[in-house]
Amino acid sequence: MTYPLIGNYGVNPDDVESARPQVEGFVVREYCELPSNWRSNESLGDYLKRNDVLGIQGIDTRALTRRIRTEGAMKSVLSTLDRDRGSLVDKARRAPGMVGRDLARAAGCSEPYRWTEGLFNYENGRTETQREDPRFRVAVYDFGVKRNILRYLVSRGCDVTVFPADSPVDQLLEIDPDGIFLSNGPGDPEPLTYAVENIRQLMRVRPIFGICLGHQLLGMALGGQTYKLKFGHRGANQPVRELDTGKVEITSQNHGFAVDADSLDRRDVEVTHINLNDNTLEGLRHKHLPIFCVQYHPEASAGPHDAEYLFDRFVELMEKA
Repeated sequence: MTYPLIGNYGVNPDDVESARPQVEGFVVREYCELPSNWRSNESLGDYLKRNDVLGIQGIDTRALTRRIRTEGAMKSVLSTLDRDRGSLVDKARRAPGMVGRDLARAAGCSEPYRWTEGLFNYENGRTETQREDPRFRVAVYDFGVKRNILRYLVSRGCDVTVFPADSPVDQLLEIDPDGIFLSNGPGDPEPLTYAVENIRQLMRVRPIFGICLGHQLLGMALGGQTYKLKFGHRGANQPVRELDTGKVEITSQNHGFAVDADSLDRRDVEVTHINLNDNTLEGLRHKHLPIFCVQYHPEASAGPHDAEYLFDRFVELMEKA
């Protein structure tokens, strides 16, 4: 984390976006042991300990970030036992990298489940729940889905069922979904060949909306290629232009791979969004099929509401279908 003081808000279950922290280590400049937010019911340190995640403080994280911005993303190692510099460097070098590894299966669920919690309504101070008569049934491929995505779908009248990353197409179609959602997730999309094949089978069957890793997998299913960024896009202030309107959205991003826009067949695929920092691909849609996706995270509310229209667009596609 590049912000110097971390932990002063503490942790509460209402803000948790996953069943567990999806990191192997956590590095901060200065850790605050005594959180002071009224919503907090646990310290950051206790949260990490409970989930068996190693944390370290006293690191100049801004200097570290500057080095990564120059040299690119690198392997690293944290240890409380081994203090030998040469040994630690050797362990980091021998550690498996992200390229070519399937991290999605471990980040996602192992069994299908239904999600019924919607967004928090600030007007009445209550969390919305699934309507008694949901308008649409949505099947979600879970590659490491953020819970706020599921909340947005529920709050837009969807009956949401979440499936493991490697679930066969027939299992999803058993619930007769009106739409398919492809979730975010960690790591390299290239080894997820099973997911790409499943998406190809579904493309002409149901409307599809993908976010982050789901965007990359959909791009591959449409014949595109992906590549590893020198340093990934991180943080909640990434500017993205929607090409149709020219509007700039302030977006939240967290990815280290991208779809190569030049690898897509422009007869069928249209680029819809670009990153204004480096002109990388941030969104695409199929010209003839009800399929679209974005690289960034609209559910993270960075704008804060700049990208909510994407969930409405998914609903509109299901209505038309």
